[in-house]
Amino acid sequence: MTLVDPPGRQGPGPVPADVVARLDLGIARRAAGPLPGERRAPGVGTGTELAQLRPYEPGDDPRHLDPAASARTGIPHVRQHVPERALTTWVIVDVSASMAFGTGLRLKSDVAEGVAATIGRLAVRRGGRVAAITAGAPNAAVLPPRSGRRAFAALRRLVGSGVAPDAATPELPLAAALERAHRPARTRGLITVVSDFRDDGWQAPLRTLAQRHTVTAVEITDPREAELPDVGQLLLVDPETGQTVEADTGSARTRAAFAAAEAERRAGVAWAIRRARAHHVVLSTDVDWLRELARVLR
Repeated sequence: MTLVDPPGRQGPGPVPADVVARLDLGIARRAAGPLPGERRAPGVGTGTELAQLRPYEPGDDPRHLDPAASARTGIPHVRQHVPERALTTWVIVDVSASMAFGTGLRLKSDVAEGVAATIGRLAVRRGGRVAAITAGAPNAAVLPPRSGRRAFAALRRLVGSGVAPDAATPELPLAAALERAHRPARTRGLITVVSDFRDDGWQAPLRTLAQRHTVTAVEITDPREAELPDVGQLLLVDPETGQTVEADTGSARTRAAFAAAEAERRAGVAWAIRRARAHHVVLSTDVDWLRELARVLR
């Protein structure tokens, strides 16, 4: 079973270069403090930044001999350099069936696609690496950390592949996808989770990730998820399970109960993300998602 192209798909829309440029510095500094090259990295090894110049000792690599220092002192000297550490960005994208919903300018999956692609574009901009995991898909996809245009192109193909069919059983629910990212992501980096957070069990894995990494949780919402319209009898289908329920939307009491339950769920999501010490970004399908993302992450 593969991903499907959801009806009504609009795509993420235009991505102006000036808005992406405003996002660049803010995301990089949020992820790992100074950008690569702004400070000396820990450890000693191959690289371009000089860490130590010392006399040659038996066992040193002759390729590290420094001719100028050796000639000046008359004693063989070797150079040791600081290794260059590239920032690795992990993008975890929810492609479950609920992401195919949308009543605003575009679907939730359209916004998620745009956010993931933008983060990936920024990740490889300064020689960094990007990796990705899909959550909620019948067949999970994992892109290992890579750099360059090919890595970005692979990410674009992945996040533009569509969403899971209704009632599909996911190989990696959101919680499992977060746990999957924790194992290979050993050095500190940026974790961006793009989801509507309508799954269960993701709270603890998110806290675990945030203990080591800078985590940004991008919650995608739609206005119709917050309140029911007054359209009489309505048959609602849960895309995740396929279960149906009939609701009388003409009843003010029913609409109020629905709105209260959704407000409580949203408050629970915000509390869990805040407790994990992750940065919470909320994007709606009825706004310009890119400019809103640039506003909150600048």
